[in-house]
Amino acid sequence: MNTALLNLNAINLVLGERTLLENINLQLNTAEIVTIVGPNGAGKTSLLRVALGLQKPTSGTVQLADNITIGYVPQKIHIDPTFPMTVRRFLALANTAHKKPFEELLAEVGAEHIIDAPLHTLSGGELQRLLMARALIRNPNILVLDEPVQGVDVHGQSELYSLISRVRTERNCAVLMVSHDLHLVMSSTDRVLCLNQHICCSGTPEVVVNHPAYAQLFGKHAASHLALYVHEKSHEHNHALTEHDHSHQHNQFCEHSGGKKSD
Repeated sequence: MNTALLNLNAINLVLGERTLLENINLQLNTAEIVTIVGPNGAGKTSLLRVALGLQKPTSGTVQLADNITIGYVPQKIHIDPTFPMTVRRFLALANTAHKKPFEELLAEVGAEHIIDAPLHTLSGGELQRLLMARALIRNPNILVLDEPVQGVDVHGQSELYSLISRVRTERNCAVLMVSHDLHLVMSSTDRVLCLNQHICCSGTPEVVVNHPAYAQLFGKHAASHLALYVHEKSHEHNHALTEHDHSHQHNQFCEHSGGKKSD
């Protein structure tokens, strides 16, 4: 039975004269991967910040189930090349009572070889695996990922999405992530939320890529190409969910005429 771990109810976020989020409703269930997609400035990172409790919404409620632990992988971190910190020390700074050896955490994400490497020498893929290991230290019920494959080559991106799916399965945790890598992430997610300040459409990948609002945002060519890709990959999903198709109350063009966009 699916258990709701996180509920966002009628979330609105207005900063100054800018409407960042409008009437957002989202439920995240145990062992479910939900991916937020949308153009630049759609409010994707703002939505994650509200879910994490880092940004108070103007109105609406955020509800977490009891005794929930969240692991967070940020979009990027700045590493000063003059600062002599190793991977081992970076993990130790997580300040947690969890005692799983760091070598085991790194092995879980396929990066045990970097345990004593200086941070500034890591490749993009190694850094993302390290951030994933750090997020897993507290054995989270929910893993929140903001652009988890940023700065990684295409082959590395595919491997990281496979890793995310495997972590979900092995740890039975829910995953909420933002991504721009639509063709890769579509085969690794249970549900997609298409965002442009409001929710344009949501559902399984196959439902979303065939929705008019998705084609309006990303172009008909991209939508048709992705629809074919998702159809070919659909048999690989082991976590099939009941399809949802929650269209917004705006027009099908999914555009906003007022205010600046912010992500």
